[in-house]
Amino acid sequence: MKDRLKIVFMGTPEFAVPGLNRLLEEGFDIVAVVTAPDKPKGRGKQIGTSPVKDFAVEKGLIVLQPTNLKDPGFQTELKSLQADVQIVVAFRMLPEAVWDMPPMGSYNLHASLLPDYRGAAPINWAIINGEKETGVTTFKLKHEIDTGNILFQEKEPIHPDDNVGTLYERLMNRGAELLVKTAYALESGEVALKAQVVKDPKHAPKIFREDCEINWDDQTINIHNKIRGLSPYPAAWTSLNGKTLKVYKTEISSESSNKTPGTILSDNKTYLEVATRDGSLRLIEIQLQGKKRMMAGDFLRGYQLAPEDRLG
Repeated sequence: MKDRLKIVFMGTPEFAVPGLNRLLEEGFDIVAVVTAPDKPKGRGKQIGTSPVKDFAVEKGLIVLQPTNLKDPGFQTELKSLQADVQIVVAFRMLPEAVWDMPPMGSYNLHASLLPDYRGAAPINWAIINGEKETGVTTFKLKHEIDTGNILFQEKEPIHPDDNVGTLYERLMNRGAELLVKTAYALESGEVALKAQVVKDPKHAPKIFREDCEINWDDQTINIHNKIRGLSPYPAAWTSLNGKTLKVYKTEISSESSNKTPGTILSDNKTYLEVATRDGSLRLIEIQLQGKKRMMAGDFLRGYQLAPEDRLG
């Protein structure tokens, strides 16, 4: 019987777990898993482990957690595994000595249709920009991040009611199947790589808190998409009477408004709308600083808005 493809799997978050699981289910030889070091988490600062580590330990796999990927000791240990290939999902940038180590090199799964949305937050930015379609890509790593030659791509529609959470789930599972397809192609030697054709690619940089602030003086559809593209995490936010108000879900209102953007339109009982540049947006699910996440109607039952209150 022919030996199975020997794989070192590299990944850290939940997004990487289904791919590792499917490779195991298909019988590929996972010789080790490389993941982030354990670190303190939460208010109690208890030591937390990554989802990939938790899964790998449960399956009895060898786990490596280097703090420095350039460390000679780590690289010697990695080389001793004699993997055919490294498969990378949501990990960190690899030095050349690591990604070029296996005979077949290293292949990465990225949650976009490259070359569009290279970067740390492809799912967020695809929704924020109002895209109707995205997908997953496997490609061979090289020096510049997310620029390597493409092996496979699969498209995934973005539905009008999608947020990051729902799209993340679908891309996570679709990506897992694409990893299996990639591993079989590598095992059989049927690999046809194609260069990324770059014209005017859209980017997906890391998202910071200031990127999440809502500008009510924007078109309604743009604000709505931004909120979808940041929900449930890190969440779009605005301010109400000096407190942060996170907004998780909205609906585009059919009501027009000539009010100043940020003006609150509400009956103080059941609905909460906000004036925008070209209309208004109904807030459905929100969270005021110091309170739990709730529906806008429930919020209004416990918070009395004053006529002069506005958002932003």
